[in-house]
Amino acid sequence: MIHDNPWPRTLRRWCYGLALAGLIGWGLGLAAEALALALALGLLWQFRYIARLEYWLRKDSRFEPPHGRGLWEDIFDGIYRMQRRHRTRRRRLGALLHAFRESVDAVPDGVLVLDEGGEMRWWNDAAERLIGVRWPQDRGRRLDNLYRHPEMVNFMASEPDESRNLAVPAPLDPELMLDIRLVPYGESQRLLIARDITRLRKLEEMRRDFVANVSHELRTPLTVVHGLAETLAEPENGLSEPDRDMLGLVLQQTRRMNRLVDDLLMLSRLETGPRPAAGEVVDVADMLRALAEEAQALSGARAHQIELQIDSERGLRADANELRSAFSNLVHNAVHYTPAGGRVTLQWQCDAQGARFSVIDTGIGIAPQHIPRLTERFYRVDRGRSTATGGTGLGLAIVKHILGRYDAHLEIRSTLGEGSRFCCHFPPEAVTPES
Repeated sequence: MIHDNPWPRTLRRWCYGLALAGLIGWGLGLAAEALALALALGLLWQFRYIARLEYWLRKDSRFEPPHGRGLWEDIFDGIYRMQRRHRTRRRRLGALLHAFRESVDAVPDGVLVLDEGGEMRWWNDAAERLIGVRWPQDRGRRLDNLYRHPEMVNFMASEPDESRNLAVPAPLDPELMLDIRLVPYGESQRLLIARDITRLRKLEEMRRDFVANVSHELRTPLTVVHGLAETLAEPENGLSEPDRDMLGLVLQQTRRMNRLVDDLLMLSRLETGPRPAAGEVVDVADMLRALAEEAQALSGARAHQIELQIDSERGLRADANELRSAFSNLVHNAVHYTPAGGRVTLQWQCDAQGARFSVIDTGIGIAPQHIPRLTERFYRVDRGRSTATGGTGLGLAIVKHILGRYDAHLEIRSTLGEGSRFCCHFPPEAVTPES
């Protein structure tokens, strides 16, 4: 860096030199020729230093700068100091980049850097192991040209969203399951993260198989116990009142266990079965009218006010039985947990963003800390009250799984002592067009 301005000193030297040449030339009667000669010599002097500078930069600027005088000494020293600072920064950045790459290589998940065109720019060692890319042969190639799984190609073509993920088999080993996420960053760049979830998938399959097998095995003994209890409880058997009360308790619990088995089997089917075909059209408005009548019958002596608000006659492309199961779970929950004389409202709305089915009640409400866990299996806000109503703790889990099969989601809002709102949001592609 040049701290002092060298130009005043340089200009003074040039003025003194030209003045001296002019005086000498004037004394000899050759003033113009003397000035021209002085300017030519000055230009040759400058050209000499320009040649030194060019040779220094062209050959190797790492050695010491050439010797200069006046303005050129300041220029050579300034360039040399800037080069030293640049080399120092480059060494620091190189060390930092090396440490960063070592740390990313230590991560067990595959990490790939993609540009806006989907071309691979860099990846870690885990990505080579999981996805099969090779460095540097595959640098600059499009990932979807190497990883040609149909779901992966569609996922790469979609807008990157860190909240979305995709489970696909690895390209080199179909037995290896990968969880893929695309995270946008920087200017139109994307970070692909591939995680090995093979062990988690196998554990999940073992859990599902265990639940399904146990549920099937429980169905037969429960049916036998329930049938025997019904037979023994018949009036012609002449049982005493205490005996009939005990058999009534057995019948009540076997019915509850049968409902639990049915819900477990349905969850297993939802988790393992294929997504339903999108061709079936469900008349949601007609279904809600039937559910409103069921809710009024379920309310019975508690005399709830069941309101139906249908803003559109548009339907949904879905499986009617699954959709009815999800909606009836929400409606029955609202009736069970709303005090006598309360209000339960069923809403159906459609717009450009999709469709919404809402169940709004004036019930007891739910504390905020419980809302995120309501769709977990067997999670209960009030275990004693839920058992008393005959619930299995699987209703909202079933609702969540059914909605997920149609890319829909459940939104829950509730205030203690005021009531709750359960809203099913369906995407526009699941809604039938207006007739």
